[in-house]
Amino acid sequence: MGRKPSNRPTSFDIAYRAGVSQPTVSRALRGSKAVSAATRERIEAIARELNYSVDKNASSLRSQRSNTIALLFFEEQTPDDSRINPFFLAMLGSITRECANRGLDLLISFQKMEDDWHVRYQDSHRADGLILLGYGDYTLYESRLRQLVGQGTQFVRWGSVNDENIGATVGSDNFGAGRRAGEHLIGLGRQRIAFLGQADEHYPEFAERYHGLCAAMAAAGLDCDPVLQRDTISHENLGHAAMRTLIEEGVAFDAVFAASDLIAIGAMRALIAAGRSIPGDVAVMGFDDLPAASMTHPPLTTVMQDLKGAGERLVETLVALIEDQPLPQSTLGGKLIVRGSTSG
Repeated sequence: MGRKPSNRPTSFDIAYRAGVSQPTVSRALRGSKAVSAATRERIEAIARELNYSVDKNASSLRSQRSNTIALLFFEEQTPDDSRINPFFLAMLGSITRECANRGLDLLISFQKMEDDWHVRYQDSHRADGLILLGYGDYTLYESRLRQLVGQGTQFVRWGSVNDENIGATVGSDNFGAGRRAGEHLIGLGRQRIAFLGQADEHYPEFAERYHGLCAAMAAAGLDCDPVLQRDTISHENLGHAAMRTLIEEGVAFDAVFAASDLIAIGAMRALIAAGRSIPGDVAVMGFDDLPAASMTHPPLTTVMQDLKGAGERLVETLVALIEDQPLPQSTLGGKLIVRGSTSG
């Protein structure tokens, strides 16, 4: 219709060569799981052969999308002003890599829970959807999630996966991992296991880990004594304080399961300062498998969360929401990493 011919290959050329529709080509080159792996590989091979590259501007105009997703980190109030949990920072690499594999731009932003982040991104149309990492007290965060749902914002968060989730959620099998942690400690002959972590509706992931521990103890005929559970959030100094309080009160215990590695590392400091040997007097294990966990003395036994799989699954889930496709499995498994803090 009067447009000057171009020698540049188009998605229609790829569709003709592949024997599929042009929309199928577009979905395949965006990495959509709606296209079979075999078809996607054939389309990608033809695109490489033709030296085809996606015109992001034209694609965005057609779809009215930015081809950008926003990753929002939430700051927490901590004693040393560290603000961001290093576990979430460790997840950043896999999220960035998965976005690159899908041809998506990633906008990274640090947010305070009290700010109006829940309306800012919806109004500005800077991103097609949001990935939310970190939130502190879930009871304060919950109302913001309801507002996002009411606005029709596409989002996925990392957190506790259950039937009452607000919006899409991806997370670890915290209950199952907590039970495996308990079984490991019980298998070493430990019977009085302390739990450090706020195990209530404010921190549901910690609560699930604690309930898993209690399930393992109940199955072994042991008492999950509430006196041995101490509230603390994920910070080394707070873990140290919680452990010191337990020691000073003279409560008997022979093992500690901390809800995070940071808490466990702080607890180990307090135990050593009190003259308790690890693991001789007290076996200690954490959760997350941060790099620092292998550098403690003795090295920390922990539950490794699947950081690579987490980043991939978060992006995959958000893309599925944006494209109105079925959502992938939301729960990821964990792996027990046994080190010297439980079996020296």
